[in-house]
Amino acid sequence: MLWDALGAVRDLGRLHDIASVLIRYGFGDMVRRIGMSGALEKAGKALNWRAPEELAHLAPPARVRRALEELGPSFVKLGQVLATRVDLFPPEWIDELSKLQDEAPPLPFEQLRAQLEEDLGAPPEDIFTGFDTTALAAASLAQVHRARLPDGTPVILKIRRPGIRPVIEADIRLMERLAEIVDADSPDLRRYRPREVVRQFVLSLRRELDFAAEARNAERVARNLEDREDIVIPRVYWEWTCERLNVQDYVDGISGREVRLLPAAGLSAKLLAERGATAVLTMILQDGFFHADPHPGNVYYLKDNRIAFIDFGMVGRLSENRRYQVAQVLNALVSQDAPVVADVLLDWSGDSDTHVNEEALRTEIDAFVDQYRGVPLERLDVTAMLSDVVTILREHGLALPPDLVLLVKAFITLEGLGRQLDPAFDMASEAAPYLQQALLTHMAPKAVAKRGWRTLSNTVSLLTDLPRDLRQLIKSAQRGKMQIQVDVPPLDRFTERMDKASNRVALAILTAAMIVGSSIVISVEKEPLLAGFPPLGVSGFVLALIGAVVVVFSIIRSGR
Repeated sequence: MLWDALGAVRDLGRLHDIASVLIRYGFGDMVRRIGMSGALEKAGKALNWRAPEELAHLAPPARVRRALEELGPSFVKLGQVLATRVDLFPPEWIDELSKLQDEAPPLPFEQLRAQLEEDLGAPPEDIFTGFDTTALAAASLAQVHRARLPDGTPVILKIRRPGIRPVIEADIRLMERLAEIVDADSPDLRRYRPREVVRQFVLSLRRELDFAAEARNAERVARNLEDREDIVIPRVYWEWTCERLNVQDYVDGISGREVRLLPAAGLSAKLLAERGATAVLTMILQDGFFHADPHPGNVYYLKDNRIAFIDFGMVGRLSENRRYQVAQVLNALVSQDAPVVADVLLDWSGDSDTHVNEEALRTEIDAFVDQYRGVPLERLDVTAMLSDVVTILREHGLALPPDLVLLVKAFITLEGLGRQLDPAFDMASEAAPYLQQALLTHMAPKAVAKRGWRTLSNTVSLLTDLPRDLRQLIKSAQRGKMQIQVDVPPLDRFTERMDKASNRVALAILTAAMIVGSSIVISVEKEPLLAGFPPLGVSGFVLALIGAVVVVFSIIRSGR
């Protein structure tokens, strides 16, 4: 039960806030089904079950978005993670969740000063010149202030909001437990993989809370692109950077949201689109480590048609094999090899609780592949193709692994950014050389030899350990110590319900016994008497009445 899982009264206030917001936006049924109302009633907290009528006309995606905005930074971040799951949610949900903006009013600097001085080891005015106490920007997790180094170099200080981690951790505890309950009790919601989504969210959020990790991500991308003079990654100043503080170069340029200013600055939108695309494609298909959210707010255009990328809190990683699979799918589309496409998609979807009709899936993939008949690789609409792929997976109850989810999201965002700069931007033409290189790299003699050696080494290790493992298995069986564990999650909930039912039956029997016993006591006239009745018999009837009320109330509240 949710009440048992809370483990501490400190989370009850937050649970009440969450339940109240969900009810207000018309999700009261979900609050009941996952046990939130029961947990709060046990704690003596009442809920207002009336939802405002003005919200009834909103579509479900809009109501969910507004509820997440009202629930605060953790849930806004959760919504942003959900917006990347194009394999789980249809386009109308993705479009609505993509509107979630990580913005917040800035805190007065005096509320940041104590933490900042602790991280810097001195007042900021003693280290930086021209330190600006007015925030340059503010988000739910941090806010940014400008300053200058003693040599005049402009920098920014990204400061984590004080006290934000305990709030985030409380929300994480509740989300993890709610995901478990939804997964166990709501078959209609299980298809959205609540545990997997929450796990992905928790990993992403905890990485974003660590500004030192973000700085390491930026430096890794900078090293990978160090031969690209047209790409700028802000330099990190490690003498002041830590988990709660990131000090890096200030980027003075035109934001990706202000493309209209490019002509006046003498910049070429077409050239910037090409350079931005090649930079991101290099990260994805060559380095396998990429900026997972290259939206306009994280891109700046500098003089000499250079591009700066900022905010590396969300990054993606692709193994060499995964990069090869992406190229393999595109190549199979061109060569009309539907079985290869099907095999790769099934491999991508991995283990699934959903029964997959492979014959229907392969038939649909055949039709999908046929629409690209005769289309050369450089003319493929990569974004549309990836969208079609995830639609097929979603319709069959399959999902992509997190690394490929970020890849699809990055591709879609990148194409949108390129089209914003140049309406004639062609993602496929830019991606074709990198995809072909991924295929060639995978089949290069050195790569083949490396994979062969790894396979041989694993095979030899398996054969070497096999006799010992078999011997241990046989000994365990002979000693009667062999155990087989069968985990059936729905059975746990069934057992819990049976326990509750048994408790009600036991209380009902005890109540009936007290009624019978009290009747016998009252029928025997003995001194002393209370209002003409023996006190012991009257007390028994009172206790029986209380027991009966408890049983009836328990049955009504359970709804069963």
